[in-house]
Amino acid sequence: MSFFKTLFTPSAAEDPADFWKLISSETDVEEALADSYGNKVVIFKHSTRCHISKRVLKNFEKQVKKSDKEAIYYFLDLLSYRSISDAIAERLEVQHQSPQMIVVENGIAVRNASHQNISLDIL
Repeated sequence: MSFFKTLFTPSAAEDPADFWKLISSETDVEEALADSYGNKVVIFKHSTRCHISKRVLKNFEKQVKKSDKEAIYYFLDLLSYRSISDAIAERLEVQHQSPQMIVVENGIAVRNASHQNISLDIL
């Protein structure tokens, strides 16, 4: 059984970095939007089965770790929480993409990027 667990469980290298706040409920989305009134909030929508998304996520995490930009970073596994991803897209009026970075200020999306355009530069 451990063989299958190893095969189908993400490795520690694929686990989100420790600066992420995980979104797994509508309550988490509400918390992110509330946080955006005092801070910039980044919502990163990630597809755990997509190699492009994994590469973009890894590069973005490296940027964040080297940066001193102030923001609260939220992470959404959109395959596990697709309905929440759809609710974010509708609520923030941003067309769904994967991977996607959405910058939120004062409860509204002020910038967003997808795929190779994801960068801290848009923060």
